[in-house]
Amino acid sequence: MPSLLDRMQPPKPPTPAGESKPAEAEPTPSQAASTKSVNEPTKPHPLAKELRVKLRNWIVEQVTTGLSASGELKADQATMVMLHDRFVVAFKNANVNLAPEHVDELEHQVMNEIVGFGPIEPLLSDPTITEVMVNGPKHVFIEQKGKVTETDVEFDDDAHVFRIIDRIIRPLGRRVDRKWPMVDARLPDGSRVNAIIPPSAIDGPTITIRKFSKNKLTVLDLIKFGSLTPSMAEFLEACVVGRLNIIVAGGTGSGKTTLLNVLSNYIPDDDRIVTIEDSAELQLAKPHVVRLEARPPDPDGTGRVMIRDLVINSLRMRPERIVIGECRGAEALDMLQAMNTGHDGSLTTLHANTPRDAISRLETMCLMAGIDFPIKVIREQIASAIDLIVQQARLRDGSRKIVQITEVQGMEGDIVVMQDVFRFVESGFDENGRILGQAQTTGIRPKFTPRLEAAGFFLPAEMFAKPPQTDFRRR
Repeated sequence: MPSLLDRMQPPKPPTPAGESKPAEAEPTPSQAASTKSVNEPTKPHPLAKELRVKLRNWIVEQVTTGLSASGELKADQATMVMLHDRFVVAFKNANVNLAPEHVDELEHQVMNEIVGFGPIEPLLSDPTITEVMVNGPKHVFIEQKGKVTETDVEFDDDAHVFRIIDRIIRPLGRRVDRKWPMVDARLPDGSRVNAIIPPSAIDGPTITIRKFSKNKLTVLDLIKFGSLTPSMAEFLEACVVGRLNIIVAGGTGSGKTTLLNVLSNYIPDDDRIVTIEDSAELQLAKPHVVRLEARPPDPDGTGRVMIRDLVINSLRMRPERIVIGECRGAEALDMLQAMNTGHDGSLTTLHANTPRDAISRLETMCLMAGIDFPIKVIREQIASAIDLIVQQARLRDGSRKIVQITEVQGMEGDIVVMQDVFRFVESGFDENGRILGQAQTTGIRPKFTPRLEAAGFFLPAEMFAKPPQTDFRRR
């Protein structure tokens, strides 16, 4: 009986007259792969990849025949045992001879197509990969150790990418189509997902996944990675427990959400926390947390729940801490109002390259609320509400560090006055191209020190002592 691979191959051309047939029949691609010499690699069969894809898809169809029409299966032990049994039967019926290791690889591919996220499932399972970027079906990139590289992972075609996008967003009740070709979502482990499809994505459907570590990072991990120093960690703990309003600012991929998670762990366990996000990403290891998530509009344009709506609603939920995953619009005004009306100790993130840029961004977002406030009034609200800006950055070597911790001191005329408490100072590169430097203090104690002492934190004067031969100017 011919094998499935043989039946899928195109017929071989007849042997020309006068030529003798070879002594041995040409092996099938699967046989050639299993007998390939390690020392003398042979050129792969031009149809080998296509045949493997057809074999995988045929077995997926056989395995899933008769399963739930929705196609949503949980990867629990009972389901995996059932799928394995079906795979064994389907592979036997395929009548294909493969080495055991190739059979295992094929089974992994089949299971990833049924209960995983297809070709990118191994990338999502690799803890050293922090970002997965699918630029159409044939180009998949990853970020690993701060560097972006292209992989050899491929999808079959655009429809294959569409199926994976649908598998990600369907459990969340979200949809994407030509009328609205963009969607934000999250994976079950909290990893952030953005997908955009044609016609907006010209080169094919695109997926960007920002992975979160399965093991929640702690402040000790950040100290080990060199993101901050023990003195900075002690200072930030005092600021969080002392109920200061803190903004974590930084560029894309700089580690803002990770730092926000770490800072949130300093919140006392008996505080009621309300988190507000576009897509739920925060992983607060606290007993009293209420998680709120924005909702995109339905296809008819109704049903949208914005971050601003959730901020306003959270004020009626008796929050002791409000944690906003990211401020990017008019909700900034409502957040400032909450901070100025008794909701101390709130935390949020925003995109900005410097603490001064963070103030400008807040001004711009407040103006997006549509209320015609004079700019001085907005700045007074910012100066009164915000106590500290923690600037996170992704440096040229791919490392992520806290580069500034800046106190917002108040207003002088029309200007918001700020003063650095800690600042990272570069000193060069090592032999591996990694940036050298250290976080240094400016020699100035923050004005909110009495608030920290009232919370029981008496930070030593040595923590703020100015190191020799540094030149920090008041900004």
